[in-house]
Amino acid sequence: QQFGMSRSGAFNYLNALHKDGQIALGERGYESISLNENKATQNVPILGAVPCGPLTEAEEYIEGYVRLPESFIGRGKFYLLKASGNSMIGASINDGDLVLIKQQNTANVGDIVVALVENEVTLKRLAYDQEQECHYLHPENKRMRDIYPERLEIQGIAVKVIKDLL
Repeated sequence: QQFGMSRSGAFNYLNALHKDGQIALGERGYESISLNENKATQNVPILGAVPCGPLTEAEEYIEGYVRLPESFIGRGKFYLLKASGNSMIGASINDGDLVLIKQQNTANVGDIVVALVENEVTLKRLAYDQEQECHYLHPENKRMRDIYPERLEIQGIAVKVIKDLL
């Protein structure tokens, strides 16, 4: 009565919640609510902007947090960066997009990485030059040149892009 439904309707809802693993059936009927592990979330910090263009000095600060489900992002340590510039437009990363970064210090050739080069940070695709036998950073914009750093430090890999459509 309190929820404005019939006894049979309430019973059907309780059965559905039990089948989904949301509530447990005890000695006195449905008596406890369990947390479903598939509903786990993480507070992911938004850390300033990352240039998708020429290298610029790294500036890291937390602008806020976004709660995202692990079923969407996976497991690990993540942060969000706001893309700035147009060097990654060929990878559908545009100025203002939020890029979900998995924090790690290794990457594979072909990954889009957050790279620290001489105290400057940028978002580019990791590539390998067979002739020179070295890694380099490739912008996904034909008007921009590859970056061949002397020293390259990977800070994370891009795993998702969150963007406005309008």
